[in-house]
Amino acid sequence: MTKLVRDLMHPGVLTCKPDATLGQVATLLDQNRVHALFVADRDGRILGVISDFDLMAGEWLSADPESLEVMRKLTAADLMSQPVDSVEANVPLAEAVHALIEKEVSRLLVTENGKPVGVISLSDFVASLSARIPTRRETVGDVMSDAILVCRGKTPVLSAARAMTSAGWRSVLVVDAKGKVLGVVSGKDLLRLVQNGANENLIVRDVMHPALTIDIHASLREAADKMIQNHHHRLVVIDKDDPDAFPLGVISTFDIVAEMARPDSVWQK
Repeated sequence: MTKLVRDLMHPGVLTCKPDATLGQVATLLDQNRVHALFVADRDGRILGVISDFDLMAGEWLSADPESLEVMRKLTAADLMSQPVDSVEANVPLAEAVHALIEKEVSRLLVTENGKPVGVISLSDFVASLSARIPTRRETVGDVMSDAILVCRGKTPVLSAARAMTSAGWRSVLVVDAKGKVLGVVSGKDLLRLVQNGANENLIVRDVMHPALTIDIHASLREAADKMIQNHHHRLVVIDKDDPDAFPLGVISTFDIVAEMARPDSVWQK
């Protein structure tokens, strides 16, 4: 039987008010361990969506006092993305997969007769994919991204934030002079700086978190399981026989969803 969006979605919608400050948005994102909130008016109508990436794109990390003061006055309504991409609860999951890929978004608002009833995101697909992919059907090396955004540990946080925004990446890999992985800086790491601003002398080594790695020959199932268990959206791909060498690539939830959209995927049958 074909599964529908309602079978995989998260019921309910996390929202914030249009006049919520960026600091308040950051707090809600952190407390609920999510990457985005829907912006709703007092009548519950969804106006837009604001994500951790939107906060970065707004350049709220500016070290300039005047710019920082202006950005502290910005609200969710100022930075939210519109229109909100949505999908009906009774459509096949394959349609939601295609929508995520074609629109290059991480989540869709799920509606029923036009009324918001839930959210379906990349994480939901990865969680379900873990149980559906036959062991060893595909390897990490088959679907990983070869391109990697990297920086050195001494790189200023502000420079890393600008590079992430310009490249459209949600994270940057931190390596030493020989290419050994030291850690990762993600949008979530930078959220902690939103309320007080970032000191221009702060470097990525001060805010990075440990990188999760996976062998290039590991199965796609293993990659999905590791992402779910650790609440990560990406893994650094290495050769387990030479773990200290420069990483081979990155596999993310987007890579896995793209695999699900292939005509021969278990999700298309």
